[in-house]
Amino acid sequence: MTALRCDLRSDGAAALPFTLYNSESRKKSAFVPLKEGEIGLYVCGMTVYDYCHMGHARVMVGFDVIVRALRAMGWTVRYVRNITDIDDKIIQRANENGETIQALTARFIDAMNEDAARLGCLSPDDEPKATEFIPQMQTMIGQLIEREHAYPAESGDVYFSVESFPRYGRLSGRKLEDMQAGASQRVGEELSKRNPFDFVLWKPAKADEPSWPSPWGNGRPGWHIECSAMSTCCLGHHFDIHGGGGDLLFPHHENEIAQSEGATGETYVNHWMHMGFITVKDEKMSKSLGNFFTIRDVMQQFDPESIRLFILSSHYRSPLDFREQSLKDARQSLGRLYQTLKAAGVSASTLHSDYDQSEASTEWRQRFAAALQDDFNTPEALAVLFELAREVNRALDAGEAQPVAQHRAQLLVQLAGVLGIVQQDPVAFLQGGGDAAGLSDSAIEQAIADRQAAKLAKDYAGADRIRKELLEQGVVLEDSREGTNWRRG
Repeated sequence: MTALRCDLRSDGAAALPFTLYNSESRKKSAFVPLKEGEIGLYVCGMTVYDYCHMGHARVMVGFDVIVRALRAMGWTVRYVRNITDIDDKIIQRANENGETIQALTARFIDAMNEDAARLGCLSPDDEPKATEFIPQMQTMIGQLIEREHAYPAESGDVYFSVESFPRYGRLSGRKLEDMQAGASQRVGEELSKRNPFDFVLWKPAKADEPSWPSPWGNGRPGWHIECSAMSTCCLGHHFDIHGGGGDLLFPHHENEIAQSEGATGETYVNHWMHMGFITVKDEKMSKSLGNFFTIRDVMQQFDPESIRLFILSSHYRSPLDFREQSLKDARQSLGRLYQTLKAAGVSASTLHSDYDQSEASTEWRQRFAAALQDDFNTPEALAVLFELAREVNRALDAGEAQPVAQHRAQLLVQLAGVLGIVQQDPVAFLQGGGDAAGLSDSAIEQAIADRQAAKLAKDYAGADRIRKELLEQGVVLEDSREGTNWRRG
């Protein structure tokens, strides 16, 4: 997909202000950067032991749009999304498959990047891998021990002491004393911990597992310390925004705050962003629950752009229920936008032409920008696009000059590019397979030829039957003086 540069500013001067919901404060407020005009964003990425599912797609697409929108508002954004390429699940899967960890993770990193690219996601500016930052993790663990926030146990593990960090629980709103009330009932708790909620920073080596030498013996890092080391190495001890899936808020992000601030003595993050869950029958989609659909499985039935629109149809913080009908609706909605472009004469050669700079177009751009400035309200931004499409169709129906409608249609393309949608040739999209029909293009063309032959033979009933049969399979015929065109949807 083409990465378009659409400037949402009216004067092209300072970056547009925006409001942002902060998971820590639990309220929406005006965003204030650490450095004027610049934003450091870290997002917890995927653990690469399997194909990405639709929950991962929401994180990919959601933050891709946020970064696109920020840049269109005039902000300079450094977008960092990590890759976890060492943990218990990876080791277990590699052993089950009889392959090396490196072979397993390399394969699924490639698959992840393929899925993200097909969904129209731009690559992050940095994509650090956990195994590349082991020395930095060890340095941070040493700082935590020195500051008495962590302790080596007789088991060979190194634990973070939650009681050493008085503000533990501030992100999730949980109080340690409340959690401790039922902790005595926990079964199989490690005897080497001082507190049941202490979490591991370094694990001792086990047979046939990868390990690295350290001051505490050969071993490997715990999961939480990985993101603290990678984020602070890439963005500094104190940065603007940290994001991820809603399931990471506790304990992962809570633990990140504790160990990062414990090690550096500085504020870790100013704003926390969390994507809402994708649900299946009101239950969170996850691999552990066995109710997940991989991105590539869904893309076998639905085109990637329809999946992207489905994700953007809900505000990023809201739950999004995964339903087949919702994806079909997304395909139909995209079809309406592409139909508008086609009717306005927008083609592959004119798709990215300059758009109308009139006062009216400025108003549309401002309305679109206002939706995104309000905590990245993509449903409202989409509503502006559909209103603009209706305005183009009204102009065409009223017989206004074709260049006027075409300029408005090209404005639609430019604004939609901020969301990463409506960037294909209209005819190519409308005739694309997607989920609409199993018929091949050649089969459709043959049916159209058969219908034309029936009409020439004055077999109008037969011609109507062919049209109906095509419609039942999701193919719409459009007759004109120039002949018959067709589209799926």
